[in-house]
Amino acid sequence: MTRRLIAEFARLRPRTRAAGTVFDVLTPRETEVLRLMAGGLSNPEIAERLVVSEETVKTHVSRVLGKLGLRDRTQAVVVAYESGLVVPGRPS
Repeated sequence: MTRRLIAEFARLRPRTRAAGTVFDVLTPRETEVLRLMAGGLSNPEIAERLVVSEETVKTHVSRVLGKLGLRDRTQAVVVAYESGLVVPGRPS
């Protein structure tokens, strides 16, 4: 169900950003957090992978959403896939 929702959202979402510039506003760490989010990792899993606290991950997620003008993690995942940051079938 979630995959269908994301696919439909991606199909209907207006493409207002150029793929080459979507992530220019993010720091390398924020981009890494976005990549891990798009890979399906939860905040605790991201924290463990990056050896940081969950609170730090929450801060990064919040900044990613704010900088990209997104409402939630689902939109962030869609943007990551649309831009090619994450490719289906490849490990994150």
